[in-house]
Amino acid sequence: MALEQKLSLKLAQRLVMTPSLQQAIKLLQMTRLELQSVVTQELVENPILEEVEEQLDGPTEEEAESTADGGDGEAEPASESAGADDFDVEAYLANVWDSSSEPRTWENREAPPLENTLAREPDLYDHLLWQLHMSDISPRLCHAAELVIGNLDPDGFLVATVDEISEMARGDEETAGITEEEVMAAVEIVQGLDPPGIACPDLRLSLLHQLDARREPEESLARRIVAEDWDLFLRRQLPALARKYGVDLHELEPVVDVIKTLQTRPGRLYNADRTQYVTPDVYVRKLSGEYVIQLNDEGLPRLRLSRAYRQMLKDLQSDGTSGDAQAYIKDKVRSALWLIKSLDQRQRTIYKVAESIVRQQRDFLDHGIEHLRPMVLRDVAADIGMHESTVSRVVSNKYIHTPRGLSPMKFFFHSGIDRDYGDDISSLTVKRKIEQLIQEENPRKPISDRGLASALQREGINIARRTVAKYRDELGVPSSTHRKKIF
Repeated sequence: MALEQKLSLKLAQRLVMTPSLQQAIKLLQMTRLELQSVVTQELVENPILEEVEEQLDGPTEEEAESTADGGDGEAEPASESAGADDFDVEAYLANVWDSSSEPRTWENREAPPLENTLAREPDLYDHLLWQLHMSDISPRLCHAAELVIGNLDPDGFLVATVDEISEMARGDEETAGITEEEVMAAVEIVQGLDPPGIACPDLRLSLLHQLDARREPEESLARRIVAEDWDLFLRRQLPALARKYGVDLHELEPVVDVIKTLQTRPGRLYNADRTQYVTPDVYVRKLSGEYVIQLNDEGLPRLRLSRAYRQMLKDLQSDGTSGDAQAYIKDKVRSALWLIKSLDQRQRTIYKVAESIVRQQRDFLDHGIEHLRPMVLRDVAADIGMHESTVSRVVSNKYIHTPRGLSPMKFFFHSGIDRDYGDDISSLTVKRKIEQLIQEENPRKPISDRGLASALQREGINIARRTVAKYRDELGVPSSTHRKKIF
């Protein structure tokens, strides 16, 4: 069979990711802060884009003219209003700096020096280094102690061994030649700094150092339990401890209280993490019995195409000249239009998803979490006619403020659990019932996971014990053994 070349026509459909579609998808899953950063960067790089400033005193004559002519409907800034060229700069400066007026008196204020201004709160490492540099120790030990401080985690525990720290010291010119004995001495120096209990490899040694800082006697029961029977104490085997030390069970209560007052994470006392406040993307308010959805546009600049560059492009086209300038302006105009349309599409998509959530979770908004119905991404996608992946991008890292509080948009998407009667019940509602059962239990006889599952099954909720244990762990509630009140 001879090989030959042929030309054939074939009709097919395929999905092509255009640049505008890629940009829309990228903007859709961004948070508010990320979106503000992208828009600000685009304003810097694209001269065609301009930010529309807020007009508090109504539109200017030119804006009204542009709207009346039907143009592009975009507001024009006040700086381009008619009569701006007639501004008399010399008269303005004469009024401000009138030589005939009385001399002005300026208040002389001395601002604090720049070095006295804190860029951030001091953390654990700053606190320890400040104490170390105030100590009267040799430079070699100081360098070794700095290595020890650098190997502490945020909780204050030592995450490197003495051998590893010695190896680090040999690889640095300033600390070369430091022996393991000097590293051990440096560890002891750091352990003597504030807060007590830091630079220890485990929790038990940290608690012992904290008891030393409180001048707890060597023969005290609290110190003996932590030093000798730490495993029994962790398993809450208090009756066994009482028998071993020959004391009554109620005599262990003040000892346990002393141990409970110790810090399990001593470094957290100097945590410099700042509180991160969440700004909702959507507000849901109830007005006249109906829920109204309002998108939060605060902080997002309103964009438009630059009038000067549009006029420049019109002039170049009217002259019939084509060159690099015209191509450059067209490319930037196209990029700006893509961004403006993508931002508009993002806002409209978020609005549709929020509207669908409010419509399907009306009972929750009216009556509370007990009436939260199970819902998955597929339900919203089918309701608004979009793909599940689009809905997933919309609810990612977005927050919605409702009369029931501020919640992530993902809060409304969760699985359901079968019931013997009625519709499926939400997993969040089941967690709320588990919390209520635990709050109402007898502290001396806490309900086990099997007992919680049986109680829920009596209400018609078909749930297994392992599912109850998983929900309890997600709620941060300890097991019945650790919830039991012994004293």
